[in-house]
Amino acid sequence: MSLSLAPNENAPNDNGSGLTIADFHARVDALLPLIEEKANEAEELGHMSDEVVAALRESGIYTMMFPKAVGGAEVTPFEALTVFERLSYAHASAGWCSMVNNMEGMTMAIYIEDEGVETVFKNGPDITIAGNGVPRGFARPVDGGYMIKGNWAYGSAIHHAEWIHTGCFITDDAGKMVIQPNGQPKIIICHHPRSTIRLLGNWDVLGLRATGSFDYTIADAEELFVPHYMTYDFDIGAPLRGGPQGVLGLAGYSALGHTCWALGVGRRMLDELIKVIVQRTDAFGKSSDSASFRFQFAQAEAKFRAARALAYESWRSVSDTCVSGEKPTQHQLTMVKLTLRHIHDVISDVATFAHRSARGASLHNTPMQRFYRDVHSGTQHILMADQIFEECGRALMGLTDPDAQWTVFGVAD
Repeated sequence: MSLSLAPNENAPNDNGSGLTIADFHARVDALLPLIEEKANEAEELGHMSDEVVAALRESGIYTMMFPKAVGGAEVTPFEALTVFERLSYAHASAGWCSMVNNMEGMTMAIYIEDEGVETVFKNGPDITIAGNGVPRGFARPVDGGYMIKGNWAYGSAIHHAEWIHTGCFITDDAGKMVIQPNGQPKIIICHHPRSTIRLLGNWDVLGLRATGSFDYTIADAEELFVPHYMTYDFDIGAPLRGGPQGVLGLAGYSALGHTCWALGVGRRMLDELIKVIVQRTDAFGKSSDSASFRFQFAQAEAKFRAARALAYESWRSVSDTCVSGEKPTQHQLTMVKLTLRHIHDVISDVATFAHRSARGASLHNTPMQRFYRDVHSGTQHILMADQIFEECGRALMGLTDPDAQWTVFGVAD
């Protein structure tokens, strides 16, 4: 049971690059055999293979969301969803790394100052970027920028990164965190060359092994100078370039990336289960003849398809609003944040059902075992925190300031 696209999802999009979303899907078609072939090798390496990363870069998929202003295709969020979903279906880590590069590169391209754009994109949009925007370090203001220090975790795709995306709490000269009027600490995202960091080599995990999400720290010194023009405010709301969809910011683009990923891996778990069940006969007879299993499988299908429909509805709405030149509303962003957590809850349930129903089949080194581990690794991300879901409930009940914007972790009112 393969993923399918509704007819209008391959409609042309004049993005200025000469490429339509149909072109990107054709490139996905060409890449999928290689991605599947190299998946086990990547799992053993602990990061994506050089060959697959090079192919994704050459295809333009690694940077397809980048704005036209830096030479990107600037595909809409919904269009990107349909691509990342398919990559994640083939190999969870390939989909994860692709959405990370797009999310972190896209936000850098639309938010840093012109001097920073000229530095990073002087040779065009084909750059790789990784790191962790969740603040685990500190930035001390100095003339022209910041001195940053700290240790950061989960630098997904960092093995192949040329630039690093790093979140820091701003401090005063005494090292005390700066607190904003709303009571929240002030955070910035810093960008610096790969040569400025050292990987800590500790990516020994349950799943998503091929993402190479190593911890990292500053190399060769305790602090690193980052120019102001290579930073942006964590809660920034006004993009400097990139069209109306730029207002989605880290809050929107992080929700998009992880939602796409969940759609692909959830579908793959159910499809792998079908392969096991249809051919299995054991002491209890032919597994697919079990009325109990059929009932439970139908429930799992319904739950997943309903969650996928919600994701498609929510992101079509946001994309249509952006294409029309309007800014998505707080309610629209609430729905994409709600969708993000909901689809992860659903795939957790679906994967557990598939694993148990398959009995010993998913214990072996098979795609089913790998996707089971990947699903239950992706659900651990901080974006799935209960506190963010609580914020969705607050907004849906009308308890937030209607003019307040969504940040990564909640509504800033």
